[in-house]
Amino acid sequence: MHQPATIKTVFHPEYTYGDFMGRLMPLSEPDGRVSYRYYPGHFLQALAEALRRYHQAPAGTQARDVLLVIDEINRGNSAAIFGTVFQLLDRNDDGWSSYEVNISDMEQDALLKLMGVHRCARQPGRYEWDDEGGGRADLPELFKGNLAFVAERKIKLPPNLHLVGTMNTSDESIYYMDSAFKRRWSWEYMPLDGVPQSVPIETLEEADWRQFVNKLNAFLRRHTASIRKVEDKQIGYYFIRARDGKVAHSDIQHKLMFFLWDTVFARDKRPLEDLFGDNCKLVTFGEFSVRSAQFIAKISGSEAQ
Repeated sequence: MHQPATIKTVFHPEYTYGDFMGRLMPLSEPDGRVSYRYYPGHFLQALAEALRRYHQAPAGTQARDVLLVIDEINRGNSAAIFGTVFQLLDRNDDGWSSYEVNISDMEQDALLKLMGVHRCARQPGRYEWDDEGGGRADLPELFKGNLAFVAERKIKLPPNLHLVGTMNTSDESIYYMDSAFKRRWSWEYMPLDGVPQSVPIETLEEADWRQFVNKLNAFLRRHTASIRKVEDKQIGYYFIRARDGKVAHSDIQHKLMFFLWDTVFARDKRPLEDLFGDNCKLVTFGEFSVRSAQFIAKISGSEAQ
């Protein structure tokens, strides 16, 4: 089993989109002239490596994984750092981004170079792979099938590229992480003892999931006194995308329950405590998420209005 390639970075108040995607920097030449060079950022490096591995994977095999690890993700201005890359975080069932975004000529040139593709000096408009003997071709010929978007000056995340963020929830970040950004992630609480919680393996049929969402929204409407702008906090059926007609309990635990804890009931946890009805006191998200099976059962057994 191949070990995934790992690219690491740390967000901080001075970290920008240029650090993440790439930036053009001036260079002083020995003769006194100033030239410019594009420096690819951590995301572009990870994306290029993942696309290169995807291209190299033999037919019928899974491409080797690439991890982009972002430490202290809440210490930087995440929305500004990700910029248009934010659009790529939604994924289809096959692991590819649901959407594409356009990139500049400089970004495309940097991406191709990192992937191991170079321009042919004597044949304008022709390219070839550095380590392959497949001959020279223009970009539409070189990138076909699932990688055709590269030739169109677009990018999207391949299924073998995984983004992992870490954060200490006790840190007082100077930047607000908006709910639209947070909804694109699955959140897993790591207890102080360092032992991860068990991950539920149960699933809900898509029809049961829709009924669950209806009952959850009714539960939210019954607690308007604890929820600011409850109309904006209603859950849609596609908050979690069903896979093969099923919604995993683990997705409810790591995505939906975090949204409820961190955004919907951010000011008042009493409705969640009352839901369980056993005089529980919820102080941390871990104490809430460990009750995922009980939470699903309680909401499923409630009334839809």
